[in-house]
Amino acid sequence: MKPIKPILLSFLLLLSLSAAAKPKFHRLASPDGRLTLSVQAEQGGLSYDILYDGHDLTPMTIIGLRYEQGGKMYDKMTVRKVSRRTIDETIASPFSRQATMRNHCNEMTLHLKEGLSVVFRAYNEGMAYRYVWEGEPGKVFNEVASYYLQADSATVPCVSQFDSTAFGSEPFVLTNAWTPQSEKWKWFYPQYSSSFENQYTTLPLRKLDSRRLCFLPLLIHGERGIKMCITESALLDYPGMYLRHFTDGVLDCQHAPLPRRVEQGGHNNLQLLVKEREDYIAEMDRSKVFPWRIMMVGTDTEIAMNNLSYLLAEPSRVDDISWIKPGKVAWEWWNCFNISGVDFPAGVNNDTYKHYIDFASKYGIEYVILDEGWAVNGEADLFRVVPEIDLPMLVQYAKERNVGIILWAGYYAFERDMERVCEHYSNMGVKGFKIDFMDRDDQLAVDFYRRAAEMCAKHHLLVDFHGAFKPAGFTRTYPNVLNFEGVFGLEQMKWAPTTVDQMRYDCEIPFIRQAAGPMDYTQGAMLNGGKWNYHPCWMEPMSQGTRCHQLALYIVLESPLNMLCDSPTHYEREPDYTRFVAEIPTVWDETCVLQGEVGEYIVTARRKGNTWYIGGITNWTERDVEIDFEELQSDSATQPPSYSVTLYTDGINAHRKGSDYKLSTFHSSLSTLKVHLAPGGGFVMKIN
Repeated sequence: MKPIKPILLSFLLLLSLSAAAKPKFHRLASPDGRLTLSVQAEQGGLSYDILYDGHDLTPMTIIGLRYEQGGKMYDKMTVRKVSRRTIDETIASPFSRQATMRNHCNEMTLHLKEGLSVVFRAYNEGMAYRYVWEGEPGKVFNEVASYYLQADSATVPCVSQFDSTAFGSEPFVLTNAWTPQSEKWKWFYPQYSSSFENQYTTLPLRKLDSRRLCFLPLLIHGERGIKMCITESALLDYPGMYLRHFTDGVLDCQHAPLPRRVEQGGHNNLQLLVKEREDYIAEMDRSKVFPWRIMMVGTDTEIAMNNLSYLLAEPSRVDDISWIKPGKVAWEWWNCFNISGVDFPAGVNNDTYKHYIDFASKYGIEYVILDEGWAVNGEADLFRVVPEIDLPMLVQYAKERNVGIILWAGYYAFERDMERVCEHYSNMGVKGFKIDFMDRDDQLAVDFYRRAAEMCAKHHLLVDFHGAFKPAGFTRTYPNVLNFEGVFGLEQMKWAPTTVDQMRYDCEIPFIRQAAGPMDYTQGAMLNGGKWNYHPCWMEPMSQGTRCHQLALYIVLESPLNMLCDSPTHYEREPDYTRFVAEIPTVWDETCVLQGEVGEYIVTARRKGNTWYIGGITNWTERDVEIDFEELQSDSATQPPSYSVTLYTDGINAHRKGSDYKLSTFHSSLSTLKVHLAPGGGFVMKIN
């Protein structure tokens, strides 16, 4: 049985909606009333419209499923009844940007035939919907989510029947979209294999290449400073969603078909490569909830502070979290073991790792990672440790110095004997795994993340996923999963050409990728290249931008397990700076984005206890920013009339020598402070 293509199914649903003379509307408003969701149900089809402050954000979004259950195919969505409720609760978010979050929304459930429901939620910060499957096991052939964002009445024949003018709305003009796009192929299947690390394409919606898939999150810019961010959450056992520009400003969702046959291969024989796929996207159990499809709405800074991905995630499945310890990590891969002034050859050997452990212990860094190379390459066997290192001895050596060991693991090497690997290394005293090279988000791959997280939690092991899709709420459901990659991070500077603009990208990800959750960007470079002297170098890599830009990333980016990527040799040359980096918290009690603009700059304040850290970065444009300390006033941490300030700013020559910075310490009772940022620059301020 061949599936109907999502675009065709969307068109069929569109025709069924446009054929209805008197469509039925089900309306839902956010708690503050600024956002109104209107769901149209008629002739077995569903679509919705979003109004925000009286402006029509989406002329129409068509949704639907084509699925098989009990040997019968279904594609209509007929509403039997509607139920509503209001949710207002405070949830704990212990390893996140703030200690607690308010989950406040109005909810509407459309109960359909054949055991399927659609749940809609309206928040002050956006809207979300998901399907709930209750009934016999079955298969999902296609899911439809077609966003008619810039379409006119010729493209959407039923837009007039949606009657958004009845709400007194005005059309909302959309301009650019920021989207990470997969590499272009003649067909789509190869695009479903990705490390999810591409930079953003910024184009008008109508100009997006229809031959390339866009992975989430995707940001859309509208007039009056309003942005919309499309992403998903509670992605645990279902394929991830892509968007494809269909025609004339229409974005149509796509999902990777379920793999039928996979083979071991890829990088060092550590991957499972899809060789054949089914003609459907997912197999469903008797009772199942689908991922939430999210549309965040707000200004630049509001999007950067949006918590919907976390709020909509499934609650924690780990009962005891007392053993989970976020922190910093000393890391050897990025700096290629480049230590000097020692009497042993640097590399994968006991002396080198003891040196890294000693460095971590000295500065109070919680972990050292043993990246690729500790297990025999090409064997995909985590029990075959290279003879140059004595792993039990290193784990014990680290333990005696209050440092934990985290091991890198390739996808297939971990998958093939997951429980035995976790039990063995947990018993040895290893604290966690960095699991890499999944490079897929079909249903089988997503299910691997869930099983790996559960197995690691069972054995009290932390997880850092690399070669990975966005977190999508995963870190709430499995809090032992402290970090995800899915970002064009600092590792790219080892090989990225000078044409890559990492400074602009750094000023985009807090508003886009970070909306989906934390990221392992791996900052901390001590060699810093200005705009005209950056160059890629594998063995002695540097960052783009200034030293203070790198420092500020520890504040701007959310990362509960955070790397110090550079060599201990470089850090030891500046012990006061290194000590300051090591002391920056990785989880927070409160976060506030003070100012910023996508792709231009951002200033973020985070509080731990009674201490505030403020970090700001800019693209290659130098600028002055003014910090208003009154914005940091709160019931939980009120600033005293006079406070102590530690301030790192770009040095006077940072525009030509990126490592130039100025350290100032002083007491102040001023309510504002101006800071200058060099091109590609940044600053960090500690206040207590």
